[in-house]
Amino acid sequence: MSSAVAAHATTRWRGVRRLRQSSLSLLGLVIVVLMLLLALASPLLAPYPGDVAGAVHTPIRFSPPSAAHWFGTNEVGQDMLSLVIAGARVSLLAGMAVIALGAFAGTVLGAVAGYFGGLVDEALMRFTDLMLTVPSLILAMAVAAALGAGLADMILAIALSWWPGYARLVRGEVVAKKEELYVQAAQAIGAGSGRILGRHILPNIAPVIVVKISLDIGFAILTVASLGFIGIGVKPPTPEWGLLLAVARSNMPDYWWTAVFPGVAIFVTVYGFNLLGDGLRDILDPRERS
Repeated sequence: MSSAVAAHATTRWRGVRRLRQSSLSLLGLVIVVLMLLLALASPLLAPYPGDVAGAVHTPIRFSPPSAAHWFGTNEVGQDMLSLVIAGARVSLLAGMAVIALGAFAGTVLGAVAGYFGGLVDEALMRFTDLMLTVPSLILAMAVAAALGAGLADMILAIALSWWPGYARLVRGEVVAKKEELYVQAAQAIGAGSGRILGRHILPNIAPVIVVKISLDIGFAILTVASLGFIGIGVKPPTPEWGLLLAVARSNMPDYWWTAVFPGVAIFVTVYGFNLLGDGLRDILDPRERS
């Protein structure tokens, strides 16, 4: 094993050890894994799948939590536990899709701007600065309202407001990395710009991007819920945590369970991703290593 590989393995082991020593980071990992499993297996885990499809049971409307309905029922008698479980798939996968699109677009633009510099850098970064002047939630609301209701349109709207942060981050990292000796060596042997970026620079800044992704997913889920809450996101009968909260706000405080359980689901998920992101930063971010 070469010294470089050995040093790399040692660094990773130290990061994993720090993660194992952090009870909060491990808690975040457990929460994220459980929520992802819940989202993927939601059709199998929902106790009343017919309620997810829009079934109505008016005789049991607003039933409080019980053995038959652990989270109670809503204004049309639908089981809240089934709706919360089904909403996990929509909210989590939508949040992850937002970050995937935003990170990809921002990484490409930031890498191009940082590597080529000059007028390309100036034009792309000024456009990025222009996008950053508009609050991301306000921009997402405007784009979502223009595109119309729907899950795909909501994901695209939020992603369009999310890429500038990645573009700025990647641009700064690429500007620093392109002066490294290994990049100059690749240029000296005639490697093309695409190969240098794809094979040398981006793999070396990937840990920083992964850390930002892990920290952003929770906020993306919160943004998805925010758009659903104000009525710009998905529409009924599609269950989504923010939409469930929007419908339930008129039921407070008498029928508190219709709002509390979707709200707790949002809180626990965002909290879990934030804890996991902190742990991954200890492992992957070079600036956090000791």
